[in-house]
Amino acid sequence: MTPLATTVDEEGVLFDNFMLVDQGEFREEALVELLTNHKYPVRNVHQNVADLKAQIAANEKGVQELRKMTDHFGLETVQAYMGHVQDNAEESVRRVIEALADSTYEYPTDQGSTIKVKITVDKEKREATVDFSGTSEMKPNNFNAPEPVTRAAVLYCFRVMVEGHIPMNAGCLRPINIVVPEGSMLRPHYPAAVVAGNVETSQHITNALFAALGAMANSQVHEQPDLRQRHLSVLRDPVLRFSGRPRLQRHRRRSRSHDQLPPHRP
Repeated sequence: MTPLATTVDEEGVLFDNFMLVDQGEFREEALVELLTNHKYPVRNVHQNVADLKAQIAANEKGVQELRKMTDHFGLETVQAYMGHVQDNAEESVRRVIEALADSTYEYPTDQGSTIKVKITVDKEKREATVDFSGTSEMKPNNFNAPEPVTRAAVLYCFRVMVEGHIPMNAGCLRPINIVVPEGSMLRPHYPAAVVAGNVETSQHITNALFAALGAMANSQVHEQPDLRQRHLSVLRDPVLRFSGRPRLQRHRRRSRSHDQLPPHRP
């Protein structure tokens, strides 16, 4: 994908409500046509098709396992425990919020943009508002991050602050109100380019959040050799003092070709 894209259309094929499977049939011919008959066609259509088939197979496997679970335990029990997992995550994040104070941070990027974040804590309700008002407007480059990326970064940061081992789930965001201005680089509109938003701007967002929380230093290194399917990121290699004891963390795994470095917690 070109790093010079200035519109999302230049970043590749944009799927808009395409039916991939119809009545159990994988629409491979139509898919290949969509992927190749384009101003900026894919470079390896066979790999793309195989990837999509693998994702469909993974989803089907998930469906099968859920059916096994409901057959064994009953639908009511499974739904109840799904609720318990989210309720526990919500309470865990509320405990984090109890220890926070109102804070702000401005994070300048080397593209000349600024990510501003204000965290307001409601101690009585045990809730927090994360407001990105004042962040730079949508940019003519590809460092814009779609709003779901921004929301995911907030989810990630507050999940990291939780001391216990809980699975990532939507309950983490129940006590957090996220404000992202429309038309900003963190909530761009079509046809803004966004290729760097997921891998670069997302890290700027988390860095800004952790700095506002006073919880973590940050750093970033990327290494991606030519013609190799590897992508090494050493991110936020900090001393975390929020809980009163130091902790070294390295984050981000993109594939099994370069597994995440295990955390060391002295």
